[in-house]
Amino acid sequence: MKTPSLSNSRSSVFQRGVAAVELALVAIPFFLLLFGVMEFGRLFYVWNTAQEVTRHAARQAVVTNFKDNAAMTAIRQSAVFRVNAGTLPAAPEISDLNVVIRYLNADQNQISGANMPADPGDNIAACLEKETSCIRYVEVCLSLPLAATTTCSEGQPIPFQPMIGLFATSGPNSTNLLGIRIPLSTVRMPAESLGYRAP
Repeated sequence: MKTPSLSNSRSSVFQRGVAAVELALVAIPFFLLLFGVMEFGRLFYVWNTAQEVTRHAARQAVVTNFKDNAAMTAIRQSAVFRVNAGTLPAAPEISDLNVVIRYLNADQNQISGANMPADPGDNIAACLEKETSCIRYVEVCLSLPLAATTTCSEGQPIPFQPMIGLFATSGPNSTNLLGIRIPLSTVRMPAESLGYRAP
């Protein structure tokens, strides 16, 4: 009976070590690629869903009473697919606070404060008399929460927040996705009933 030599047993031990090193060399680029694909997929999801959020909110706002604060809050929450305050699923960048709803007159200037009609019926009367306080359009966009009540300006885009910290670092050899901005995705629709109910 032949006994294994000392050189054969050493060779198998070294082979096990080589396999671990090879796995480490292959696993690093593999997981980097895998996480990169996941993060870029999420970026495209957020980018495309931003348009759906504003379209959904605009469609609801044109038929909802603009004086009902609870209804307006519900529109913002529904636009980000929530029944209460929160963020868009898988997108912590966009919350109901980022949904800006503006009311515009025929010249497409914002109507706010004391110039707003008292109720939807008053708006219809203002439109029949061609007053500047008549709400003709509803505009919805995504903007930073600080500007949520006043503006849909290009200077207020929402920054993308990578979920994997590897893509949020800066340096000469890193991939920094923090500089990417989510578009405003402005949607403007003609006003409809604005919640008016005939007496």
